[in-house]
Amino acid sequence: MLTTNYVPGTPNWLDLGAPDVDAAAAFYSGVLGWTFQSAGPDAGGYGFFQLDGKTVAAVGPLTEEGASSAWNVYFQTPDADATAKAVEQAGGAVRVAPADVFTAGRLAAFTDPTGADFAVWQPGDLPGGGLGTVMAPNTLCWTELYTTDAARAKDFYGSVFSWTYQDMPMGGDAVYSLVSAPGGGKPGDSAQGGIMELQQEHLRAGSSSEWHPYFGVADCDATFAAATDRGATVMIPPTDAPGVGRLAMVMDPAGAPFALLKGEPTTT
Repeated sequence: MLTTNYVPGTPNWLDLGAPDVDAAAAFYSGVLGWTFQSAGPDAGGYGFFQLDGKTVAAVGPLTEEGASSAWNVYFQTPDADATAKAVEQAGGAVRVAPADVFTAGRLAAFTDPTGADFAVWQPGDLPGGGLGTVMAPNTLCWTELYTTDAARAKDFYGSVFSWTYQDMPMGGDAVYSLVSAPGGGKPGDSAQGGIMELQQEHLRAGSSSEWHPYFGVADCDATFAAATDRGATVMIPPTDAPGVGRLAMVMDPAGAPFALLKGEPTTT
Protein backbone atom coordinates (compact mmCIF):
# COMPACT_ATOMS: atom_id res chain seq x y z
CA MET A 1 0.00 0.00 0.00
CA LEU A 2 1.11 3.56 -0.64
CA THR A 3 1.62 5.94 2.27
CA THR A 4 2.88 9.48 2.74
CA ASN A 5 5.49 8.13 5.20
CA TYR A 6 8.07 7.98 2.45
CA VAL A 7 11.14 5.77 2.58
CA PRO A 8 13.76 5.69 -0.21
CA GLY A 9 12.46 3.97 -3.32
CA THR A 10 8.77 4.65 -2.71
CA PRO A 11 6.56 6.83 -4.95
CA ASN A 12 6.49 10.35 -3.51
CA TRP A 13 5.33 12.60 -6.34
CA LEU A 14 3.26 12.39 -9.50
CA ASP A 15 2.86 14.89 -12.28
CA LEU A 16 1.36 15.05 -15.74
CA GLY A 17 3.08 16.49 -18.77
CA ALA A 18 0.31 17.91 -20.94
CA PRO A 19 0.19 19.79 -24.25
CA ASP A 20 -2.69 21.90 -22.87
CA VAL A 21 -2.73 22.39 -19.10
CA ASP A 22 -6.17 24.03 -19.09
CA ALA A 23 -7.70 21.14 -21.05
CA ALA A 24 -6.04 18.61 -18.74
CA ALA A 25 -7.35 20.45 -15.68
CA ALA A 26 -10.87 20.44 -17.10
CA PHE A 27 -10.71 16.72 -17.91
CA TYR A 28 -9.46 15.56 -14.50
CA SER A 29 -11.84 17.92 -12.75
CA GLY A 30 -14.74 16.25 -14.54
CA VAL A 31 -13.45 12.72 -13.95
CA LEU A 32 -11.90 12.83 -10.47
CA GLY A 33 -13.21 16.07 -9.01
CA TRP A 34 -9.80 17.73 -8.86
CA THR A 35 -9.20 21.48 -8.92
CA PHE A 36 -6.14 23.22 -10.37
CA GLN A 37 -3.97 25.68 -8.48
CA SER A 38 -1.15 27.47 -10.29
CA ALA A 39 2.31 27.30 -8.73
CA GLY A 40 2.76 30.98 -9.59
CA PRO A 41 4.08 33.21 -12.36
CA ASP A 42 7.62 31.83 -12.12
CA ALA A 43 6.57 28.20 -12.49
CA GLY A 44 6.20 28.14 -16.28
CA GLY A 45 2.57 27.02 -16.25
CA TYR A 46 3.15 24.27 -13.66
CA GLY A 47 0.51 23.82 -10.99
CA PHE A 48 -1.13 21.43 -8.57
CA PHE A 49 -4.16 19.18 -8.72
CA GLN A 50 -6.00 19.36 -5.42
CA LEU A 51 -8.87 17.50 -3.78
CA ASP A 52 -10.51 18.74 -0.59
CA GLY A 53 -7.65 21.18 -0.10
CA LYS A 54 -4.88 18.57 -0.38
CA THR A 55 -2.43 18.12 -3.25
CA VAL A 56 -2.94 14.83 -5.09
CA ALA A 57 -0.74 15.40 -8.18
CA ALA A 58 0.61 18.14 -10.41
CA VAL A 59 0.51 19.15 -14.07
CA GLY A 60 2.64 21.23 -16.36
CA PRO A 61 3.32 21.83 -20.05
CA LEU A 62 5.53 19.46 -22.00
CA THR A 63 9.10 20.73 -21.91
CA GLU A 64 11.20 18.04 -23.59
CA GLU A 65 11.49 18.08 -27.38
CA GLY A 66 9.36 15.35 -28.94
CA ALA A 67 7.75 14.41 -25.62
CA SER A 68 4.29 12.88 -25.53
CA SER A 69 1.72 13.48 -22.84
CA ALA A 70 2.31 11.11 -19.92
CA TRP A 71 2.08 10.74 -16.18
CA ASN A 72 5.50 10.91 -14.50
CA VAL A 73 6.10 8.80 -11.39
CA TYR A 74 8.73 10.10 -8.96
CA PHE A 75 10.47 7.94 -6.35
CA GLN A 76 11.97 9.09 -3.08
CA THR A 77 15.75 9.44 -2.90
CA PRO A 78 18.02 10.86 -0.21
CA ASP A 79 20.58 11.83 -2.88
CA ALA A 80 19.50 12.57 -6.45
CA ASP A 81 23.10 12.81 -7.67
CA ALA A 82 23.99 9.39 -6.30
CA THR A 83 20.84 7.95 -7.86
CA ALA A 84 21.83 9.44 -11.24
CA LYS A 85 25.17 7.64 -11.02
CA ALA A 86 23.44 4.40 -10.04
CA VAL A 87 21.06 4.72 -13.00
CA GLU A 88 23.94 5.09 -15.45
CA GLN A 89 25.91 2.23 -13.89
CA ALA A 90 22.84 -0.02 -14.18
CA GLY A 91 22.33 0.77 -17.88
CA GLY A 92 19.76 3.56 -17.71
CA ALA A 93 19.97 7.07 -19.10
CA VAL A 94 19.79 10.50 -17.47
CA ARG A 95 17.16 12.62 -19.25
CA VAL A 96 17.23 15.55 -16.82
CA ALA A 97 20.34 15.98 -14.67
CA PRO A 98 19.81 16.54 -10.93
CA ALA A 99 18.71 20.12 -10.28
CA ASP A 100 17.31 22.12 -7.39
CA VAL A 101 13.69 23.30 -7.48
CA PHE A 102 14.18 26.51 -5.51
CA THR A 103 14.55 25.24 -1.92
CA ALA A 104 11.73 22.68 -2.19
CA GLY A 105 13.99 19.80 -3.18
CA ARG A 106 16.10 18.31 -5.93
CA LEU A 107 14.83 16.31 -8.88
CA ALA A 108 16.20 14.27 -11.74
CA ALA A 109 14.59 12.32 -14.57
CA PHE A 110 15.73 9.08 -16.17
CA THR A 111 14.91 6.36 -18.68
CA ASP A 112 15.31 2.73 -17.67
CA PRO A 113 17.07 0.21 -19.99
CA THR A 114 13.72 -0.96 -21.40
CA GLY A 115 12.64 2.57 -22.39
CA ALA A 116 10.36 3.59 -19.51
CA ASP A 117 10.72 7.13 -18.14
CA PHE A 118 10.68 7.85 -14.40
CA ALA A 119 12.00 10.47 -12.00
CA VAL A 120 13.24 10.96 -8.44
CA TRP A 121 12.62 13.62 -5.83
CA GLN A 122 15.08 14.47 -3.05
CA PRO A 123 13.17 16.45 -0.41
CA GLY A 124 14.29 19.87 0.69
CA ASP A 125 11.84 22.24 2.34
CA LEU A 126 9.03 20.17 0.85
CA PRO A 127 8.85 16.89 2.79
CA GLY A 128 8.26 13.81 0.72
CA GLY A 129 7.10 14.90 -2.66
CA GLY A 130 4.29 17.03 -1.32
CA LEU A 131 1.44 14.62 -1.97
CA GLY A 132 -1.18 15.53 0.59
CA THR A 133 -3.03 12.24 0.39
CA VAL A 134 -2.88 8.77 -1.14
CA MET A 135 -5.16 5.73 -0.88
CA ALA A 136 -8.26 7.92 -0.52
CA PRO A 137 -10.99 7.99 -3.21
CA ASN A 138 -9.79 9.77 -6.37
CA THR A 139 -6.11 9.74 -5.33
CA LEU A 140 -3.03 7.69 -6.19
CA CYS A 141 -3.26 4.12 -4.92
CA TRP A 142 -0.74 2.14 -7.03
CA THR A 143 2.03 2.51 -9.60
CA GLU A 144 2.71 0.05 -12.39
CA LEU A 145 5.36 -0.56 -15.02
CA TYR A 146 4.50 -2.14 -18.33
CA THR A 147 7.83 -3.23 -19.78
CA THR A 148 9.24 -5.00 -22.82
CA ASP A 149 11.67 -6.94 -20.60
CA ALA A 150 10.56 -7.62 -17.02
CA ALA A 151 13.73 -9.43 -15.99
CA ARG A 152 15.94 -6.58 -17.14
CA ALA A 153 13.67 -3.98 -15.52
CA LYS A 154 13.66 -5.83 -12.20
CA ASP A 155 17.45 -6.09 -12.20
CA PHE A 156 17.74 -2.38 -12.99
CA TYR A 157 15.37 -1.09 -10.31
CA GLY A 158 16.74 -3.59 -7.82
CA SER A 159 20.18 -2.12 -8.40
CA VAL A 160 19.04 1.53 -8.27
CA PHE A 161 16.49 1.38 -5.44
CA SER A 162 17.20 -2.01 -3.77
CA TRP A 163 13.64 -3.09 -4.53
CA THR A 164 12.53 -6.62 -3.74
CA TYR A 165 9.86 -8.53 -5.63
CA GLN A 166 7.16 -11.10 -5.10
CA ASP A 167 6.19 -12.84 -8.34
CA MET A 168 2.51 -13.69 -8.83
CA PRO A 169 1.69 -16.17 -11.66
CA MET A 170 -1.20 -14.94 -13.82
CA GLY A 171 -1.76 -17.96 -16.04
CA GLY A 172 0.26 -19.10 -19.00
CA ASP A 173 3.65 -17.41 -19.07
CA ALA A 174 2.37 -14.15 -17.56
CA VAL A 175 3.83 -13.07 -14.22
CA TYR A 176 3.01 -9.98 -12.16
CA SER A 177 5.81 -8.83 -9.85
CA LEU A 178 4.87 -6.90 -6.71
CA VAL A 179 7.41 -4.20 -5.84
CA SER A 180 8.51 -3.33 -2.29
CA ALA A 181 11.13 -0.83 -1.15
CA PRO A 182 13.60 -1.62 1.65
CA GLY A 183 12.31 -0.57 5.02
CA GLY A 184 8.71 -0.82 3.89
CA GLY A 185 8.08 -4.24 5.39
CA LYS A 186 7.80 -7.78 4.07
CA PRO A 187 7.78 -8.11 0.26
CA GLY A 188 4.20 -8.31 -1.00
CA ASP A 189 2.65 -7.11 2.27
CA SER A 190 4.12 -3.64 1.74
CA ALA A 191 3.91 -3.60 -2.06
CA GLN A 192 3.74 -0.15 -3.62
CA GLY A 193 3.43 -1.13 -7.26
CA GLY A 194 3.86 -3.81 -9.88
CA ILE A 195 5.89 -4.78 -12.92
CA MET A 196 4.41 -6.70 -15.84
CA GLU A 197 5.94 -7.71 -19.15
CA LEU A 198 4.04 -6.62 -22.23
CA GLN A 199 2.56 -9.53 -24.16
CA GLN A 200 3.29 -10.09 -27.85
CA GLU A 201 -0.08 -8.73 -28.96
CA HIS A 202 0.65 -5.46 -27.16
CA LEU A 203 4.10 -5.24 -28.72
CA ARG A 204 2.64 -5.84 -32.18
CA ALA A 205 0.16 -3.03 -31.49
CA GLY A 206 3.08 -0.66 -30.80
CA SER A 207 3.03 -0.59 -26.99
CA SER A 208 6.28 0.38 -25.28
CA SER A 209 7.64 0.43 -21.75
CA GLU A 210 5.97 3.01 -19.49
CA TRP A 211 4.99 3.76 -15.90
CA HIS A 212 1.41 4.73 -15.15
CA PRO A 213 -0.60 5.52 -12.03
CA TYR A 214 -3.72 3.90 -10.62
CA PHE A 215 -6.29 6.13 -8.97
CA GLY A 216 -8.53 4.61 -6.34
CA VAL A 217 -12.21 5.28 -6.99
CA ALA A 218 -15.49 4.59 -5.23
CA ASP A 219 -17.15 3.33 -8.44
CA CYS A 220 -14.95 2.08 -11.28
CA ASP A 221 -17.73 1.90 -13.86
CA ALA A 222 -19.06 5.40 -13.15
CA THR A 223 -15.59 6.97 -13.20
CA PHE A 224 -14.72 5.06 -16.39
CA ALA A 225 -17.90 6.42 -18.00
CA ALA A 226 -17.03 9.95 -16.89
CA ALA A 227 -13.59 9.59 -18.50
CA THR A 228 -14.79 8.16 -21.81
CA ASP A 229 -17.63 10.70 -21.98
CA ARG A 230 -14.93 13.39 -21.84
CA GLY A 231 -12.83 11.92 -24.63
CA ALA A 232 -10.67 9.25 -22.98
CA THR A 233 -9.66 6.23 -25.08
CA VAL A 234 -10.42 2.76 -23.72
CA MET A 235 -7.43 0.52 -23.06
CA ILE A 236 -9.03 -1.95 -20.61
CA PRO A 237 -12.78 -1.73 -19.94
CA PRO A 238 -14.02 -2.24 -16.36
CA THR A 239 -12.95 -5.74 -15.36
CA ASP A 240 -13.08 -7.77 -12.17
CA ALA A 241 -9.64 -8.90 -10.93
CA PRO A 242 -10.05 -11.61 -8.26
CA GLY A 243 -8.41 -10.62 -5.00
CA VAL A 244 -7.77 -7.08 -6.27
CA GLY A 245 -11.05 -5.42 -7.18
CA ARG A 246 -12.59 -3.85 -10.26
CA LEU A 247 -10.24 -1.98 -12.56
CA ALA A 248 -10.12 -0.17 -15.87
CA MET A 249 -7.46 1.62 -17.91
CA VAL A 250 -7.77 4.55 -20.30
CA MET A 251 -5.74 7.19 -22.09
CA ASP A 252 -6.78 10.76 -21.41
CA PRO A 253 -7.65 12.94 -24.45
CA ALA A 254 -3.98 13.94 -24.85
CA GLY A 255 -2.77 10.32 -24.75
CA ALA A 256 -1.56 9.86 -21.15
CA PRO A 257 -2.47 6.41 -19.78
CA PHE A 258 -3.83 5.89 -16.28
CA ALA A 259 -5.88 3.26 -14.49
CA LEU A 260 -8.84 3.21 -12.10
CA LEU A 261 -9.28 0.78 -9.25
CA LYS A 262 -12.13 0.04 -6.88
CA GLY A 263 -10.34 -2.27 -4.46
CA GLU A 264 -11.87 -5.20 -2.70
CA PRO A 265 -12.36 -4.75 1.06
CA THR A 266 -9.41 -5.92 3.13
CA THR A 267 -10.21 -8.77 5.48
CA THR A 268 -8.21 -10.07 8.42
